Amino acid sequence: MPPSKGARLPPRTGSAGGLHYLNMRDYIAARITAGELKPGGRLPSERDLQAGAGVARGTIREALFQLEAEGVIYRKDRSGWYVSPPPVVYDPTRWDGFMSYVKAQGRSPSTETLSKTAITCDAELAEVFGKPVGSPIYLIRRRRYVDGRAVLVERIAVDPSMAPGVLAHDLDRSLTSILKSAYNISVARNRVEMQPCALIREEAEALRVKSGLPGLSVIRTSYDAQGRVVEFDREFWRHDALKISVDIGLS
Repeated sequence: MPPSKGARLPPRTGSAGGLHYLNMRDYIAARITAGELKPGGRLPSERDLQAGAGVARGTIREALFQLEAEGVIYRKDRSGWYVSPPPVVYDPTRWDGFMSYVKAQGRSPSTETLSKTAITCDAELAEVFGKPVGSPIYLIRRRRYVDGRAVLVERIAVDPSMAPGVLAHDLDRSLTSILKSAYNISVARNRVEMQPCALIREEAEALRVKSGLPGLSVIRTSYDAQGRVVEFDREFWRHDALKISVDIGLS
């Protein structure tokens, strides 16, 4: 991989004359910033990066892991490293569902149902729905995509007494639309909580990321006009896939 005109190899450092991984990180980032490596495009292989820079394979990997942690690049299984596409802009004060606000930004959304089952309420779900521990509840687990890339995995709890048989529906569609059309249930209020998290275990596996990478946890509790909980949704987002933007007017 010869040096490009838009980005130069950083100076050699260290007693062995090799590049520090942060120097290599800066070099790759400069090529992305210059537009030589474009969003969604594949990076040169680790072997080509190593040959072009003349550094140890471990140095290349450390640089790539650093850029991944920053959200600049991401990995595809058995395919290599890619430049991260622009994040989806999300305004938690708006009522648009995932499919709507992703489409409105000229992107292509899709949903994959991973599992749907009837379970019993643990202490957390019992408190959320105001039911005794052990009460029946529906649990839906889905993975959602933007432009074919998995960006979030979610677990949605729904009260069977409000939507009996909802698990029989095609849940790759909008659940909000199903509840409204099939059960005449409309959401009148949302409470949204967001906080940084680490993507571990099944969330990391579902999003095909290295366990421990940063993510964003979004918990949404949806209520109908009578104050009943319609959905309890816990989402885990890739940290590079979402940008929070809120437009607040002052009176």
